[in-house]
Order: sequence, then structure tokens, then C-alpha cells
Amino acid sequence: MSDRVDEEKRATLRRFAALGAAVPFARLDDADESRSDVRDAIVGYLATTPGAHFSKIRDDLRLGTGETQHHLERLLSEGVVRSRRDGDYRRFFPAQRFSRFEQVALGYLRRDTPRKMLLELLRNPDATGVRLAEAADVSTATVSSYRKQLEDAELFARERSLVVERPETLIMLLVRYADSFGTDTVEFAAEADELVSFDP
Repeated sequence: MSDRVDEEKRATLRRFAALGAAVPFARLDDADESRSDVRDAIVGYLATTPGAHFSKIRDDLRLGTGETQHHLERLLSEGVVRSRRDGDYRRFFPAQRFSRFEQVALGYLRRDTPRKMLLELLRNPDATGVRLAEAADVSTATVSSYRKQLEDAELFARERSLVVERPETLIMLLVRYADSFGTDTVEFAAEADELVSFDP
């Protein structure tokens, strides 16, 4: 059983390390080749799943807690990866790839309820709080709570009605990283071209 788990972990690391090795400055010279492979895997993973928090990185890459912490700290100190505090989470991003707004947006898009609220509003800008609660399968009180957070994060405009700030940027993030968010976003990405208007 242990050999099978180890082989699955190695396969996972190899898959993401191939992505990480293609990212400029991702590979760090290290006498211990396995450590460098783990760092390449983390960089590759973050290239496809930006805004992931520590536990998600650890679990998806099948790493130990200490192992994950060690390699993330090394990547942070080398300037390959950046992090941002997001409530109880510390989220990680490839360095110099995302603006502050994009980092904040990705943090909220990685949360199930805010993502479903944003998906519904991008599809239907006139959606009410009740409609958002139905779409996210939560109470209207939960929607109100997240509305305040999203306003404070500048993802919602402070207006009487619900208005998404910078919808084009949010759509771009949702489409580009759809697979890392789940089936609801993959479905949204398939119809996103109908939501973007082009006016030269």
C-alpha cells in the first residue's frame, strides 16, 4: 500500500514539475534533486491553481506539512512565489503575475459561496439577493455577509443594487483557471464568450 501511495505522489509531482520547470526562474539549483523537483511541482501547481492556500497545495501534491512549509518558504525567499493573507488563509501566487485586485479576486473565487454569487451576477447582472442565495444554496443572511466582504474587497461596487467591479477581469480569471475551480466554472467558461461584448 505504501509503495502505491509513494508512486502516486511521485507521479503527481512529476506532472506538476514539468509545468514548473517551464516557468522562468522556477528551477532552483540544489544538491538534493528531489527537493528541487518538489519546488518545481509547487511552481507548476501554482501556475494552474493561483491563489491556492497552504493545505490545498499540500494535499493536492500529496506532500507532508513540514515538507510543504520548507519548500514554500524557500520559494518565497527566492522571489519565485508571493503570498497574501486572506482571512484565515495564506494564499500563494506565482511572482509578478497578478495585480493586487487579481490576487484578492482569486482568493474569493477559491471560496465556494462568493464564487457562485459572482458567477450568477456575471450571468445575470439584475440578480437579487434572493436569487444569489438560491444559486449558492445558502441563506440570504449569508449572501448579505459576503456582499459586505466583497464590497470591502472592492469586487462589488457600493451601490444600492449588486454591481460587479471589473467584470472583464473576473471573467478572464474564471475562464483561464476554470478547471481549478470546478464544474460550475467549467460550465460558465463554455458560455463566457456570450457575456463579453466587443466594441472597437
